[in-house]
Amino acid sequence: MLVEATLRLVLDRGAEVSTRQIAEAAGVAEGTIFRVFDTKEELLRAAVASAFDSSELVADLRRVDLTAGLEDRLVAAVEALQAHVRRVIRVLYALRSSREPGAHPGGPGDRHRPEDAEPIMRALAALIEPDSGQLRYGPNEAARRLHMVTFAGSHPMITHGQPLSAPEIVSLLLDGLRGHAGSGDPARPSSFTGSSRGDRSC
Repeated sequence: MLVEATLRLVLDRGAEVSTRQIAEAAGVAEGTIFRVFDTKEELLRAAVASAFDSSELVADLRRVDLTAGLEDRLVAAVEALQAHVRRVIRVLYALRSSREPGAHPGGPGDRHRPEDAEPIMRALAALIEPDSGQLRYGPNEAARRLHMVTFAGSHPMITHGQPLSAPEIVSLLLDGLRGHAGSGDPARPSSFTGSSRGDRSC
């Protein structure tokens, strides 16, 4: 409860929030905070770590219907990834001007490490595997590229404030930028129907 309240305040005001504000937002007495956390900085670190926690994202990815078509599965996966990326980016922006000790990602309290991506990659690869025979790359490499393109296509600075939608990201990955013969409109990528390993760009 304290962590959730702190994260909401950090997203709204940055790390310059007081323990009194946190206690009011959580509906507890201020002294309760220090029965759970030694310092406000420790609570801030826990709040930042919760924003980076990928367990909910992985659970969402595992709930995607494996009987759906490849494009539908990937769109659902990208939507879940985008929600997580946006949450993390909001925290990063909220903290970028903070001078709170340990509040910056990369500081002593940062628990976001490359290994945190491994469960995400496994869940993505599991979604891709049923149709991996249609792709130029195996499920693990396809998952890595999907994750990479989703991040790039969702970051406001990389996209200049015009992030791609989940269907656009999936179409870009599967169809690329080149128009396909018979599509009728070179600017509108054709839907994914290929059955050979070399038919699409992924």
